[in-house]
Amino acid sequence: MSTTPLDILRTGLDSMHGLLDQALGDMTLEQLNFRPREGGLSPFFSLWHYVRTEDNIVNYVVQGRPTAWLEGGYDGRFGLHRTAQGTGMSDADAKALALSDLDGWREYQPRVWRATAEYLAGLSPDEFDARTVTIKPLGEMSLWQALNGVCLSHGYRHVGEIEYARGILGIGGLTV
Repeated sequence: MSTTPLDILRTGLDSMHGLLDQALGDMTLEQLNFRPREGGLSPFFSLWHYVRTEDNIVNYVVQGRPTAWLEGGYDGRFGLHRTAQGTGMSDADAKALALSDLDGWREYQPRVWRATAEYLAGLSPDEFDARTVTIKPLGEMSLWQALNGVCLSHGYRHVGEIEYARGILGIGGLTV
């Protein structure tokens, strides 16, 4: 069995999505909105920022189609900005961001995962280096850098932030 970069990307995203689903599955609204006294952002901010980033990159930037966020009207449902995803947000605005509709988020997140899986199912590995995309504010990069570097690697950083908050809350880490 050969392992291709596309296989590695799919496996990595599936694993990371599973960890984020696990976190979402057993955290309450209060726990997701918890902010550590030491400073930092809530687990929800990290989750929102990552899922919105993947949604924007895979749907809007790479495919040129509307995000699941806008298609589902989640901005209005959650009372959050139409296009913001946290990048460039002021510290005060980031700290104020909170989730009020846990059921709605549990509907949105898997929509993003499905959209990513559907896109990757039809992706030709030849596109990784042959195609470039522009991600603001990062600039132009190969499709591989966008999907592996920005989506996958970036996502695992936010899994770590969520695990840190879970530890402070006493609810334990996540298991693969």
